[in-house]
Amino acid sequence: MNVPYVLRLLCLCLASFFIVNALLGLGAALASRAAVRMAETMRARTAAHFLFAVRLLPSAVGISAVVGLCVPSYLWLEPQATAERVGWTCLTLGLFGALGLLLSFARTARSVAASARCNRLWRKAGSQTQPAGEPSQTVIVDKEGPLLAIAGVFRPQLVVSNGVLRALSADELDVALQHENAHRLSRDNLKRLFLLLAPGPIPFLASFSSLDRAWAKFSEWAADDEAAAGDPLRALSLAAALLHVARMGAGPRLNFLYTSLVARDDDLSARVDRLLRIQPAGPLPPPWARGHALGVGLGIAACVSILLASAPILASVHRLLELFVH
Repeated sequence: MNVPYVLRLLCLCLASFFIVNALLGLGAALASRAAVRMAETMRARTAAHFLFAVRLLPSAVGISAVVGLCVPSYLWLEPQATAERVGWTCLTLGLFGALGLLLSFARTARSVAASARCNRLWRKAGSQTQPAGEPSQTVIVDKEGPLLAIAGVFRPQLVVSNGVLRALSADELDVALQHENAHRLSRDNLKRLFLLLAPGPIPFLASFSSLDRAWAKFSEWAADDEAAAGDPLRALSLAAALLHVARMGAGPRLNFLYTSLVARDDDLSARVDRLLRIQPAGPLPPPWARGHALGVGLGIAACVSILLASAPILASVHRLLELFVH
């Protein structure tokens, strides 16, 4: 496999990803208001899952198109001895695709580096303990500011300041810790990493800001619901904890890879209002039903992959790439 052959494939992959991601991404951005209105009719956790899927769909389809269609059709049907050149249109679109990916990788690298640096400072300045009922160690920072957050992506752990520990009562602290544990169980920090990695449809254009804000809002609401567990007394304790932490003043500025108890002041009143009107949680679907739904989804995905990998489909894709490369 010679170098020009590989470079043509790389350019085609980047250009194909850019086209699919841009078309679907612009469509998702235009439909973001409708998606948020639809999410408002769902339960908070379901709404968060729905918006997360809408946000990642363009990039996921773009990667699937490249891996499942572009690469196999090129390797199967494109002779290595060909000397054809890549046209300016394909080259320009490939550069846009590369730029979008590089920007998302750079954004992610900055956030990961800042998060790791902050975690190291907190571990050095604080003490580690493992409270009863907590699945991992907790870092207690000797500060008076309002700090209560989940730090880390792959091994998330709780970070709390001495000021918060003194400001909250036992019931308020318990339900606040359950709120953060709900974020840990739903892997919200890992989801935030995926959101950073997924490039927007057009480089330097913030097309998904409203979807990101809506997803963060529903994720907080879902953690509130799961911490309250349908108990009005626990909901009241969590509302009181939110107000106490918010009244402690401005806390440390956390980057996107943290989930904090009070992340956004503009959503605080809505969260407190929801907690004061909490309703008993409905029954969860049984484990076998959730497993059945997952199996059906994986089966459909496997059938679609087999269909797309068929010879006539790959041949059609190769003919399209031939027209596109010139």
